[in-house]
Amino acid sequence: MSAGHDVTVVVDSMGGDKAPGVVLEGVIEALAADTALHVILTGPDDVVTPFAAAHPRVEPVVTSEVIEMGEHPANAVRSKKDSSIVVGCRLVKEGRALAFFSAGSTGACMAAATLVMGRLRNVSRPAIATVIPTADRPCVLLDVGANADVKPENLVQFALMGRAYAQTVLDRQEPTVGLLNIGEEPGKGSMLAQAAYTLVDGNVPGFTGNVEGRDIPEGTVDVVVTDGFTGNVALKLLEGLSRTLMQQIKTAMTSSSLNSLAAAVLKPSLQRLKERIDPDTYGGAPLLGVRGVCIIGHGSSGSRAVRNGILVSARAARAGLPAVIEQAVADAGER
Repeated sequence: MSAGHDVTVVVDSMGGDKAPGVVLEGVIEALAADTALHVILTGPDDVVTPFAAAHPRVEPVVTSEVIEMGEHPANAVRSKKDSSIVVGCRLVKEGRALAFFSAGSTGACMAAATLVMGRLRNVSRPAIATVIPTADRPCVLLDVGANADVKPENLVQFALMGRAYAQTVLDRQEPTVGLLNIGEEPGKGSMLAQAAYTLVDGNVPGFTGNVEGRDIPEGTVDVVVTDGFTGNVALKLLEGLSRTLMQQIKTAMTSSSLNSLAAAVLKPSLQRLKERIDPDTYGGAPLLGVRGVCIIGHGSSGSRAVRNGILVSARAARAGLPAVIEQAVADAGER
């Protein structure tokens, strides 16, 4: 079923630990889910050419290099100009596609998108966001790793970019925004947090004040803003906690015959819960602030994660996410 007007997404066939197999499976699933989707597949000739020949809405672009997970991101991007990641970003820059998806090296994807696509006008630093499941509805957390050290004005732009993502991809008409801190009062936290509070309060619509770590899973706000160091720690903690809790629930449900019977009754509800907290459901992490849509999947992505990553890329492209971000940043500069 079509999800909107025709849109083209570049997909890195060699991205991820299980590439290219799960990537190709994910492309097939995404094409089936969105009949207006077109895919440009970058990668080796023996992977992309026969696959494209069997799928009418797929175009192959043969590349001769692959950036491995352990390589230095910026050096690899500069030296491997014919890699599936660099070429994918170049195709977006040239206008042949509006979005790029890869489950490859996060650092390489970020470097290629920033160096090849380029930053949006007036955006000082792109940021990586992620969608976090909450008790109510998912929220956006950023930055989660692109910028370990930031200035207060960077957090203002992160807030504006996260708000734009919540509007265009999560359908929040008036997203609320909170700054991650160790207390709710404006005077709490580090010098950075206190200075950022004043700037965000005066420049970001929907700002509700500081939020604490416990507010993230509770879904207190639609967008949670912090520096990349703190955001990455918070993200990894939430991922590890959810994984451990699911394992503990599984162990408890199979610890006796009676519990196993109860588990059979609860299985549909537990499956829905698992899907809600599974990162694969939300399609990867968007790199916000570059001239094009860039969604980065987990290295361990399976076909479902790839499918959802491609579909989210198409959704963001159709909504004109980069233009929305650029306008939001420009409007803030005029205040």
